[in-house]
Amino acid sequence: MKDVWAERKRPTRLERRYEFDNYEQIREFLDKAAELAESENYYPDMNFARTHVSMTLYPKDEGEEITEAMREYASNVDDLAIAARSN
Repeated sequence: MKDVWAERKRPTRLERRYEFDNYEQIREFLDKAAELAESENYYPDMNFARTHVSMTLYPKDEGEEITEAMREYASNVDDLAIAARSN
């Protein structure tokens, strides 16, 4: 499991894969991630399978660099994953 967000170029983005023990944990994580997206009006790309979720964060404006707001959002998502795994 990757334990940090990977910073990528072309296009600029942050990426991370979260591993979970079961689908119930993934479901809880996805529900909370959706709530966060709605509250922040920021919608990352997410893909999931039976035991993992992959997430990609892009800058809101094309051509923009990775911002502190993106890093803060990523940290909030990390907290959601930790909470989901503990249930």
